[in-house]
Amino acid sequence: MLRLTLSGAAVLRHEGWSDAPVGIAGGVIAAPEGRAVDLSGFRVLPGIVDLHGDGFERHVAPRRGALSDTRAGLIATEAELAANGITTGYLAQFWSWEGGLRGPDFAEKVCAAWARMRGSFATDLRMQLRLETHMIDDYPRVAETVARHRIGYLVFNDHLQHGRLAEGRRPKQMTGQALKSGRSPEAHFEMMLGLHARGPEVPAASAVLASKLAAAGVTLGSHDDGSAGARIDWRGRGAHIAEFPETREAAEEARQGGDGIVMGAPNVVRGSSHKGNVSAAELIADGLCDALASDYHYPAPLAAVTRLVALGACDLPAAWRLVSEGPARLMGLDDRGRIEAGRRADLVILDGAGRVAGTLSGGRVSYLRGDAAERFIG
Repeated sequence: MLRLTLSGAAVLRHEGWSDAPVGIAGGVIAAPEGRAVDLSGFRVLPGIVDLHGDGFERHVAPRRGALSDTRAGLIATEAELAANGITTGYLAQFWSWEGGLRGPDFAEKVCAAWARMRGSFATDLRMQLRLETHMIDDYPRVAETVARHRIGYLVFNDHLQHGRLAEGRRPKQMTGQALKSGRSPEAHFEMMLGLHARGPEVPAASAVLASKLAAAGVTLGSHDDGSAGARIDWRGRGAHIAEFPETREAAEEARQGGDGIVMGAPNVVRGSSHKGNVSAAELIADGLCDALASDYHYPAPLAAVTRLVALGACDLPAAWRLVSEGPARLMGLDDRGRIEAGRRADLVILDGAGRVAGTLSGGRVSYLRGDAAERFIG
């Protein structure tokens, strides 16, 4: 492990900006006594904690049919995370009726590859399962997969287009989904109708599964809550994280109920949701967001911080808490999220233009470039 003292930089600590040096020893923030690295002109901030990112899909499955080399894909994913200042990243893997790289078989393959490799990464790579609620027959298999691979985070999704299915109409984009799943459009449609018909079973079945997972220490959330009632229902089942609530009412109910609120950083960068949902920036301004996640684009957390500051929604320390301390708190990761003695040396080094010049995760260099690299090398 490195034993270093980072000096000369502007350091974002919990109490605000400081020019005091940062010591690193044994993978944690320590007394400044190691080899000095002059980072004058740079800023040092807590590492980004990304609670939900599915951008790894392009690495583990670059095109349809090329689904074999998950190991190389995970290595490439870590490199991308590190280059964007992410020191803890949750890979949001679907367990979905969509099939292909989002189907159960591929989910198990990715989880197994991740479990075999997790100790080999500098970045703290973790797994989140995104379970489609109506796949009730898969619940035992999901519970077994979570236990076998020690997966610590699961969210409940429902992406079925119930309105169209209730009318007996084919959902939008169904033919493309069928091709990805390896089914004929007719077979895929029948499967979706069957899943839709099981709606009345979902509340009780998901409550039983949630209780079992929670008892095993798994953190639970729900994805895309569309109403206050939906948030109340999922809270009642033990899912205390509202991931990407679609409406202000759902976010307000989450806050009133003491639940964590995670929004998508791309929503902030775009200025709105790509699906027309509530604006993340507006929720942040009103104190209705605890964490920003990369969603489908790993550069988005840093870009969202920059945009929030430019909009005047909050200053940089407050914006940075949404990508570091906030998400760490929601996951109970009290060993990171701040630059503080005894915590993990998870650090992001930004250059004068606000770009990532270096990333350290647990005191190990995961990314380094340009002038910052020259200063480390000496």
